[in-house]
Amino acid sequence: MTTVTKAKPAPAPTQVFENAAAQAKEQVEGFVKAGQEQAAKTFEQTASATKEQVEKLSAQLLKISSELQALNKANVEALIQSGSIATQGAEELTREVTAYAQASFDKSVTTGKALLTAKSLKEVVDLQSEYVKASFDAFVAESSRLQGIGTRVATAALTPLKDRVSVTVSTLSKPIAA
Repeated sequence: MTTVTKAKPAPAPTQVFENAAAQAKEQVEGFVKAGQEQAAKTFEQTASATKEQVEKLSAQLLKISSELQALNKANVEALIQSGSIATQGAEELTREVTAYAQASFDKSVTTGKALLTAKSLKEVVDLQSEYVKASFDAFVAESSRLQGIGTRVATAALTPLKDRVSVTVSTLSKPIAA
């Protein structure tokens, strides 16, 4: 006997459409879910990389700030040292000028007394000439000496500042470490 197989009835066209729509919906939902997962993963990676870069930059800025603070502190200390040297030099110059003025005054008093006791006009002229020549020679010698002291003091007072300028330029010329 032969068995006859009955063919299954063909699904209704609406059923085919509903099945296709359901499959399409599942595929779209799968794509959307995969896209959302990928977007979330990308966002997390981006956020993590950004956080890392911000932390590195913050650390660099703190380091730079600390270095600048130390640089400025050393610059102020050099300025104070320079001012102290200049003040000491001014004191030394004042003492020297005062001593010179006192010596000049004493010499002029001595010469004045000698002029008052002079017995002749020639003696007055000779005393006056000696006084003028000695005063001029003393003035030239003292001016040279004071100039030397002034130069020495200025050089000593500017040395700490010159050194700090070199360090500051060197420090600020360095590129920022990455």
